[in-house]
Amino acid sequence: MSFRKIDIDIYDEDVLLDTELYEPDPRDPAQALADAKQKQAVVRSTLAKGDIPGALDIALDSAPYGPHVEEAKNLTLQTVVSILNSTKSSEISNVVKALSQDTQDTLMKYLYKGMGMPGWGDVSGSVLLGWHEKLTEVAGTGCIVRVMTDRRTV
Repeated sequence: MSFRKIDIDIYDEDVLLDTELYEPDPRDPAQALADAKQKQAVVRSTLAKGDIPGALDIALDSAPYGPHVEEAKNLTLQTVVSILNSTKSSEISNVVKALSQDTQDTLMKYLYKGMGMPGWGDVSGSVLLGWHEKLTEVAGTGCIVRVMTDRRTV
């Protein structure tokens, strides 16, 4: 029996579980998916009007997080990436400045998630890096630190 196959945490009384670090998403998986689908439709109509900051606000508002909502997370990522891809690089700074600090942090989470999934859907590394650069210029490195330490992964 290899020592790597033994889960020693089951014998430790002081083990800290992920569920103890943050409140789980109060929505059930079906509700989170329905919300993500509804947001995707609203984002499309908002993008058709040319309101990119409004579309990002809608897509990033109450983003699904935690376990058991992977389908909603992926749909929201797809929605955010579609917004990022449809934005001209000259407009990125103004769009990022129009977002609140919490929305900027959530956007950074999605940028990192997209970077961690190369070749997935419409994810383009150059687009994500361009947004990351502009977001870091506007929000500062504090945004990166907040995202890296937040346990609520999108």
